[in-house]
Amino acid sequence: MLARVPLQDTVALVVAQPPTSNDPGGQREDFGKSSPLGLLLLVLFFIAVFFLVRSMNKHLRNLPASFDEPPPSDKKDDPSQG
Repeated sequence: MLARVPLQDTVALVVAQPPTSNDPGGQREDFGKSSPLGLLLLVLFFIAVFFLVRSMNKHLRNLPASFDEPPPSDKKDDPSQG
């Protein structure tokens, strides 16, 4: 079936691939350009982040300053004592 290939041979094959003469190295005619769809997605992302931060600030304002339990009061809440 499949024969084992030594690691040195595999690495040598990957590293030894010769570059082609007409390869621009990943910088083709579309390199560095973005589409209007990309701009729209970016603007929508920033709008969503704005509203999420605004909502988070509203929720954080409603939190108490401290989560410690209040000290017990000396008075007992007894409804019979008017």
